[in-house]
Amino acid sequence: MSAALIDGKAVAADLQARLAERVARLRARHNVVPGLAVVLVGEDTASDIYVRSKLRASDKVGLRSLEHRLPASTSSTDLLKLLDRLNADEAVDGILVQLPLPPHIDPTPIIDAIHPDKDVDGFHIVNVGRLAAGRPGLVPCTPRACEILLRSVGTDLASAHAVIIGRSQLVGRPMAQLLLRADCTVTITHTKSRGLAELCRGADILVAAAGQAELVRGDWIKPGAIVIDVGINRIADGGKGRIVGDVAFAEALPRAAAITPVPGGVGPMTVACLLENGFDAACRRRGLDPAAI
Repeated sequence: MSAALIDGKAVAADLQARLAERVARLRARHNVVPGLAVVLVGEDTASDIYVRSKLRASDKVGLRSLEHRLPASTSSTDLLKLLDRLNADEAVDGILVQLPLPPHIDPTPIIDAIHPDKDVDGFHIVNVGRLAAGRPGLVPCTPRACEILLRSVGTDLASAHAVIIGRSQLVGRPMAQLLLRADCTVTITHTKSRGLAELCRGADILVAAAGQAELVRGDWIKPGAIVIDVGINRIADGGKGRIVGDVAFAEALPRAAAITPVPGGVGPMTVACLLENGFDAACRRRGLDPAAI
């Protein structure tokens, strides 16, 4: 057996094509063009690449993107003032502050300053609470991407045993909430979990989000399991760096039924889900049901 590849680029392209149609209908029916404000502080190269890709994707589906680039010396006070203006701006439906921020800025009060109804990252404590309570809200993009990718291969989530490696607020914990909502039996683990390999061997669905290169070996994977690899790690390889996930991909192929590659798996879908959150935010702020557009 060789695992089927879960093509995140193809799934993302399909989601964005459908989203572009919905954006067009929202404009035609309600004269609304969702506005997405992206804030980048400093000159981190990786963050700059991410922001550019998000802005391009936003323009492609018809969202109005507003870019705010601030110097690395920007104070927390000045950043909070900008967020206050964006919160009050009726033309702005979604606000994204690209992480990481410079070391002198604590990200927690920055995230908390974004109005929860404009929090397209889904990180605000109100949206965290909404997800935990099973109420409608803006869901963190990477966990939502993982759920869509699981469903794209026809995975029967109900009653499946899902094991998540990683307990972060960005991926692990919200991923557990989404899978519980889908009637999975969920085990949350992390790199300090005792017997981690054995816990993984019981998983019908394995989501690796530990941030440790090739942590998951082939013999950790239950034959026929679905593997979602969230990790993005750069390792040295003959003097050249290469990107790998948290799963030893070549070892996993003969055992898994389906697996996401790195790159090309979860990453493209995360951007697509960000755009969908922007669309959903625009609809809900105007009392519209996003699913009806």
